[in-house]
Amino acid sequence: KNFVHDIAGCFPSWTPDAFIESTVDALRAQIGGGKVVLGLSGGVDSTVAAMLLKEAIGDRLYCIFVNNGLLRKNEFISVLEQYEGLGLNVKGVDASADFYAALDQQEDPEAKRKAIGRVFIEVFDREAMAISGVEFLGQGTIYPDVIESVSVNGPSVTIKSHHNVGGLPDFMKLSVVEPLRSLFKDEVRRVGKALGLSSALLGRYPFPGPGLAIRILGSITPERVKILQEVDNIFIQGLRDSGLYDEVWQAGAILLPVNSVGVMGDERTYEQVVALRAVQSTDGMTADWVHLPYEFLARISNSIINNVRGVNRVVYDISSKPPATIEWE
Repeated sequence: KNFVHDIAGCFPSWTPDAFIESTVDALRAQIGGGKVVLGLSGGVDSTVAAMLLKEAIGDRLYCIFVNNGLLRKNEFISVLEQYEGLGLNVKGVDASADFYAALDQQEDPEAKRKAIGRVFIEVFDREAMAISGVEFLGQGTIYPDVIESVSVNGPSVTIKSHHNVGGLPDFMKLSVVEPLRSLFKDEVRRVGKALGLSSALLGRYPFPGPGLAIRILGSITPERVKILQEVDNIFIQGLRDSGLYDEVWQAGAILLPVNSVGVMGDERTYEQVVALRAVQSTDGMTADWVHLPYEFLARISNSIINNVRGVNRVVYDISSKPPATIEWE
């Protein structure tokens, strides 16, 4: 503070309203009379990006929400319903089969991320070609995505690829529009609040672009996805029911590539292990694991094991970032 304010002479003049005004003006200048196709995920980043673009160009924004088969339980329908009240032009596209085909026998984390990014581009290219005159692809890229994906003005190394970072392939004749590229997550939420988005939407936990594919260690199959969807649903709903949801910045479950011996009744089992992850953070660049009550963890563990066929052991991740990342892949 002493250096920035007193020595450098800089002042904290950034506000959400000022950002909205300058960004809308910049978007109008960049897009002109063109049309934009934007991928919605149901999360804070893409939704705020969509609202900024809507302010700038109105009905020349065409939003697409892709079901990649890797969403949370019932999320495809619930997200489409969520957008009905925002006045956005949204089309739902079920491309689950395309993503499962691309992920067949893929186990390496980077290979999975790149395969998902490639299919996203293919789906958007196909959908964009069906809209006459589309020139731009809107994305909800934020600054931590950029930092983790590429070296930015310094020695930062690639930690993991993000499907919305790195430009478009030559065959896709669209220019990228990224209104949030310079913001951190907490700043995006402040902008969303200024745009009038609900606290329920703004408080939604961050969810990775590749979805559950990077929370399933190892191979991806519809059966493994269904198991993790059920586990994740029990965990997240449990946080809500226990009044703990707002005390956590991000939470989710991870399906591990190991089996463990257990006992169900009088029978021996040899089934899968899941990890639960809950962290507290401000911007996602650093994070501390949340000390959830033991009684809550015990109740959730019992509920998962008793209700999700194929799981017989639950562990809790107590790693902070750094050295661990929030996501396991």
